[in-house]
Amino acid sequence: MAFLHQESTCFVQVIPLAAGAKLDDGLTYRVPDHLMEAMAEGCLVRIPLRNCSELGVVEKFDDAAPLDFKPKLVTEIVHPFPIITAELMKLARWIARYYACRLDQVYEMMLPAAVRRGMAPRVTVLVQPGKVKPSKEDLDTLKRRAPKQAKLLSFVRDQIQPVPKVPLLKRLKIGVSSYRSLVAKGWLEELFQTVQRDGYADALGEEAEEIQQGGFELSPDQERVVEEHRQALDSGAFSVRLLHGVTGSGKTEVYLKAAEKVLAEGGSVLFLVPEIALAPQTVARLRSRLKAQGLEAVAWHSHLADGERFDAWRAVVTGACRVVVGARSAIFAPLRDLRLIIVDEEHEPAYKQEETPRYQGRDLAVFRASLNNALCVLGSATPSMETLYNVEQGKYGVDEMKKRIIDRPLPTIHIVDMRMEVLKAKGSTGISRILADGLIDRLEKKEQSILFLNRRGFSSALQCLDCGWFAESPNSSISMTYHQADEVLRCHLSGVEQPVPQRCPQCGSTQMRKRGFGTQRIEASVKALLPRAQVVRMDADTMSKKNLYRSILNDFRRGRIDVLIGTQMIAKGLDFPNVTLVGLIDADLSMHMPDFRATERTFQLLVQVAGRAGRGDAAGEVIAQTFAPHAGPLLFARQNDFEGFYAEELEQRKEFLYPPYRHLVRHIFRGRNEDKVSFYIDKWVTFAEANMQIPVEVRGPAPAPILKIRDTYRYQVWFFAPQAMPLVRELRRLRASFPLDPEVTDVMDVDPMNLS
Repeated sequence: MAFLHQESTCFVQVIPLAAGAKLDDGLTYRVPDHLMEAMAEGCLVRIPLRNCSELGVVEKFDDAAPLDFKPKLVTEIVHPFPIITAELMKLARWIARYYACRLDQVYEMMLPAAVRRGMAPRVTVLVQPGKVKPSKEDLDTLKRRAPKQAKLLSFVRDQIQPVPKVPLLKRLKIGVSSYRSLVAKGWLEELFQTVQRDGYADALGEEAEEIQQGGFELSPDQERVVEEHRQALDSGAFSVRLLHGVTGSGKTEVYLKAAEKVLAEGGSVLFLVPEIALAPQTVARLRSRLKAQGLEAVAWHSHLADGERFDAWRAVVTGACRVVVGARSAIFAPLRDLRLIIVDEEHEPAYKQEETPRYQGRDLAVFRASLNNALCVLGSATPSMETLYNVEQGKYGVDEMKKRIIDRPLPTIHIVDMRMEVLKAKGSTGISRILADGLIDRLEKKEQSILFLNRRGFSSALQCLDCGWFAESPNSSISMTYHQADEVLRCHLSGVEQPVPQRCPQCGSTQMRKRGFGTQRIEASVKALLPRAQVVRMDADTMSKKNLYRSILNDFRRGRIDVLIGTQMIAKGLDFPNVTLVGLIDADLSMHMPDFRATERTFQLLVQVAGRAGRGDAAGEVIAQTFAPHAGPLLFARQNDFEGFYAEELEQRKEFLYPPYRHLVRHIFRGRNEDKVSFYIDKWVTFAEANMQIPVEVRGPAPAPILKIRDTYRYQVWFFAPQAMPLVRELRRLRASFPLDPEVTDVMDVDPMNLS
């Protein structure tokens, strides 16, 4: 008697990760019998879609098959366990609703590329085989003819355990051809071995030597805040607390105390920092403190190699590691029993993602803490207006630390009127006399200095003095930046480069002048002023190599660099006890941005940069150069009057009903044809205003402050409403029925931080 094969009756809803799918809902697939046992919500699976094999995330199980079609079979489960936890699935759904994006975009962002590819946790290691051994004559010949090969062979021979190939070759500065030659001769052998790849393994050892181990006595302020956090953690309830502490007040030590308590009780900790440059310092501190407990901390950010990021993810998802430190993407680390989330420098715009999904990492931290009944600590010396408003409304608690540890004084801030300096110098000058004297004085005392400039390049722009022509990017509506090192004009939005013209393209004049001061030009001035000093520039142009951040900051911490010149990446969070002078080249520059947050960011920047000075035993000094010496943010920062600045700024926000009093959605239309973009955004605004079913204020449409980027024109409209979720829901409803030309695309930016 023949038996009929009974097909599986288990069905799942899968969210495809294919970029071209663009589906708001999942697709139904049937689970084959051999995958039934391993199948679970949150699994990464391979599915057939449009005659291709694609990846997808299992969203949920279906009770019955659809009536109108026969579902295809799931092909494979990529990893033998769910890669998206139930908690992260709730977070993903909230992100899709709040930030007006598709669920597949959120899942793809949550999963590192190596995880999506199904990378295996193994690396190549080198061992010396037992069968083929070089003779003494072979070794002598190798030392004479190929000393690098001899060095590599000798090192591997002296090791008890197999040595990972890539870090070894890098450490010994040996090329691939040298090791291949030894393998070909049979004197070395390659094996595959499962290991934990650690992007910080080489650097953290010496960095940790410089870090305070926490043996000192807590200040009264620190003790009070540690107790507040202890009570919040013991309650087992969700809470958010702002840690408002002046720079150098010891906020990091407070974070570490809370982390130690959570880890001792078996929970997990997530520590967010705004800049990748801050991750090594924080990881080193945590590792040095947790070593005695036998616990590890992993780093999580975009500058890690695929293998390093995969191994960090695997250590977390399997429960082997309970501490994650990283930039905003670390908010998606699949930690179990998450009880504490720390958001250091919570005011930083870097926590906002500028590509879809355009999430705000700080706000996701608060929401994720609510899902786990965890404590979320938001730390800053200059909290954002939004966070302070939530404190006023009673949504967040607040703990203040108004003194530096060991009663160290805050740095003295001098404001230099650059209008007078230009008159004295009879022309433009990047470094004032008082700043030059300060740099010379610190070098003689063997102390260190930091110069901060919120700009890259040698100077900001190239201008013709005769006709006023500016070197403007051919496909972005901003001026190009002059770079002296390679004698080019570069657009930092599109990456376009042009040679520096010898004559004005408009009038033919040779009177071309470089306007403004970039980091390269300041570097050249400092080297001319201090020829014996070790001067290093640290900006996005010089930080292209992996781990260069870490190398430079480690050299600076050890005193190998006298003057560090940099942009935003050195403005906050870094702790260098020997820095006694900080110079701000254009202190008021950020005030002139077309952004309602411009004054807030200027004040925050001044306070944060100034906070890098005087963190050791010697007093600190700050010299702020400006063409607007009476500007409010400068005067408030000079007096360290945060309350005064906050009251004035909040009053102005209230007058115009800007955030935090209302939520803002910035809707951007983009396309290569400016007339089409302008036409369709006008049409959209008319349609939205006529059909909106909730109270909304509409401002615009208008060209974006930077009209053109990479040959794409940009127009925008602002929507204001008391609550974000109803506004987003209404805009998405209307947008679904609004026809848009295929050559015009649009994106909604909810709670935007960048308005350019």
